Amino acid sequence: MTVEYPGKGDPARSLALLWRTSERASRKGKPELSVDRIARAAIEVADAEGLQALSMRRVAERLGVGTMSLYTYVPGKPELLDVMLDTVYGETARPEDVPGGWRSRLEQIARANWALYLRHPWLLQVATSRPVLGPNVTAKYEYELRAIDGIGLTDLEMDSVITLITGFVHGAARGAVEAAQAETRTGMTDEQWWAAHSPFFGRIADVDRYPTATRVGQAVGEELNAAYNPEHAFAFGLQRVLDGIEALVAGRAPGP
Repeated sequence: MTVEYPGKGDPARSLALLWRTSERASRKGKPELSVDRIARAAIEVADAEGLQALSMRRVAERLGVGTMSLYTYVPGKPELLDVMLDTVYGETARPEDVPGGWRSRLEQIARANWALYLRHPWLLQVATSRPVLGPNVTAKYEYELRAIDGIGLTDLEMDSVITLITGFVHGAARGAVEAAQAETRTGMTDEQWWAAHSPFFGRIADVDRYPTATRVGQAVGEELNAAYNPEHAFAFGLQRVLDGIEALVAGRAPGP
């Protein structure tokens, strides 16, 4: 999988686009264009065809305009990618009142990020080590930090906890997207795959040599109807990550 890196464009131009400090108006007689419209069209291309299909020409075709007209608003593809990222990060749900304390708030954040990756799988092709410094990314980070502000963690630990949660979601979402693509590309659901292969497991499994793998594998197949279930893996893993964070928080609580 090809990985794209945000921030490859001109920093000053990218920041001006992200914060809309220098957007130009459409010229008379031309279809109404804007940075927002161009970014949305680019997101639609990436959603439908993958990030590898994204180009200024392809976005222009989707908008029904000439390619050169886009450059009035966006300097190039690197800057466009930055705007796309900031735009979709603005989609995450951010309810102010989440009952159940910080653990419930972190779970809500994890599920909002999970849903975002499933809506826009191309996000998994973008490196996350260099964040886009746009308004939506900044607001998202602020919201996520506030979920654990005041529970006894240092500022560095707060950032590390959010990184842990979002990193876990990123990995789990990759597994979910790959599982969905397997169904699309093979024409066979997980249930169909399991039904077709399970009769042969009993013939090839050496119970004496692999007793634990045989027992556990059979239990997983019977319970999940598949060798792997992305939703189960996400839900189970998230609770264990939250358990670890809870142990960290509990260790900071004052003793009796």
